[in-house]
Amino acid sequence: RSPPRAVPAHIARPDYVGDGKPKHVRMPGPEVKDEDTIAAMRDAARISREVLDCAVAAVRPGITTDELDAIVHAEAVGKGAYPSPLGYMGFPKAAAISINEVICHGIPDDTQLQEGDVVNIDVSCFYGGVHGDLSEMVLVGDVDRAGRELVKATYDAWQASIHACGPGVPYSEIGRVIEGLVRPQGYTIVKQFCGHGIGSVFHAPPNILHYANSADYGLMLPGHTFTIEPMINEGSEGCLEWDDGWTITTQDGKRSAQFEHTLLITDHGVEKLTARTCRSQAFWWEE
Repeated sequence: RSPPRAVPAHIARPDYVGDGKPKHVRMPGPEVKDEDTIAAMRDAARISREVLDCAVAAVRPGITTDELDAIVHAEAVGKGAYPSPLGYMGFPKAAAISINEVICHGIPDDTQLQEGDVVNIDVSCFYGGVHGDLSEMVLVGDVDRAGRELVKATYDAWQASIHACGPGVPYSEIGRVIEGLVRPQGYTIVKQFCGHGIGSVFHAPPNILHYANSADYGLMLPGHTFTIEPMINEGSEGCLEWDDGWTITTQDGKRSAQFEHTLLITDHGVEKLTARTCRSQAFWWEE
């Protein structure tokens, strides 16, 4: 694995850079962002989207995950942003890149993408004092039908849960919608990891559970910003953690898929701050 890449000194850093530990005081609940913070989050989310799109466009058989990480790093700092994962709780790279049975937090290294892989690229950028956060699945060459169906089912459930969001909606509705769509298709939902509030703090309240639950995280209110990022497995929901302290894989070796957006609750609904643009690469079902 290559050493962590340097970030120019003039780029503002999150408070955890140096010792890896976030310095914020734990908030009791979701923060209602003011207009200035929301404007900053739109900028950070837009940059995060642009960076992810550059990495997605570079995916091909034979490229290494470290080469993809180099693209993410260069694009982020080139836009004046800090790649949020770098140094967070000791994570050594700019992006998390997770292939096939890796559920999340894959550390980029010299692993080459192979024809038929499904890969998740997770990008977050700190800019203007706030974070943007998103991820997408990418197919590497010709992927089998089961892999394509897993990715599409994950995308559809994720989108449905986003469409269910709006002012006054309980946060528990997200998990109810996702489980109602993926369980009947024979997929399972990873319960060990969740979405999260986001803003000046990378991971903040509320926890966003992606399975049916009765947890009381309150109601969505205008000004709340958070991520939805379900991790859906084609086999069992069991997970294993590698000795590196980060990489999480399925227990049975079957594949996992995930998508993520940073979202804003508005007076009338929900806004995808990390929305795709005309420059985003088409998904396989859109081609």
